Amino acid sequence: MSHQLLAGKRGIIFGALDEQSIAWKVAERCVEAGASITLTNAPVAMRMGKIQELGEKLNAQIIPADATSLEDLENLFTQSIEILGGKIDFVLHSIGMSVNVRKGKPYTDLNYEWMQKTMDISAISFHKVMQTGMKLDAISEWGSVIGLTYIAAQRIFPDYSEMAEAKSMLESIGRSFGYHYGIAKKVRVNTISQSPTVTTAGSGIKGFSDFFSYADKMSPLGNASADACADYCVVMFSDLTRMVTMQNLYHDGGFSNMGMSPALLEE
Repeated sequence: MSHQLLAGKRGIIFGALDEQSIAWKVAERCVEAGASITLTNAPVAMRMGKIQELGEKLNAQIIPADATSLEDLENLFTQSIEILGGKIDFVLHSIGMSVNVRKGKPYTDLNYEWMQKTMDISAISFHKVMQTGMKLDAISEWGSVIGLTYIAAQRIFPDYSEMAEAKSMLESIGRSFGYHYGIAKKVRVNTISQSPTVTTAGSGIKGFSDFFSYADKMSPLGNASADACADYCVVMFSDLTRMVTMQNLYHDGGFSNMGMSPALLEE
């Protein structure tokens, strides 16, 4: 990317695990666009992934943080401001995990303790990130916060299970906090509803490859890639979108407005 849309801006990227992660691609694009960033993920994810490699590549410091821990989040914002030399201009929340899905529990027989953990990690953490940022006055005026979501928040995809409720909550938090943060600091908050994307997390969902193909045929432009999502995030973090807030923005090649595609009928 030759455009320096984020020149001089500072950001925090949550959720980069490996090269397949959308957050990984966003981190790369933000640095290419002129930003300075810190990277963060839960300690367990950091042991599993390659975030150290990404940090070295981008000259970005890594700050371990459990996004469900207010203490960890306070430390993350405080250290990021010190490392980057000023308040944070943008934040990407790319976090989602369901123990029920991982363990193959059917939607009609969920373990509710696991479900509460899903909500805390995948949705309530979005509120915690912004509440912590606001209390510390850590995000600059006209800053931008993005949470990644999926259309299962509005439509039924049975194998997505309880993550559908988590994404619905995430989007609602984006709207509600977007109002309060806009009034207080002109900070804009949006969610991006991305196409099915080949990531380590997404690929673990039952029937993912079949649905990926289905969505690709249904969408007039095909599925949006992780790289394309990263480009979109850069635009949303830039000053070009200062008046966009409290929106759930579909980045899905047109899938969200489709009823039926002749390409699928022919099959």
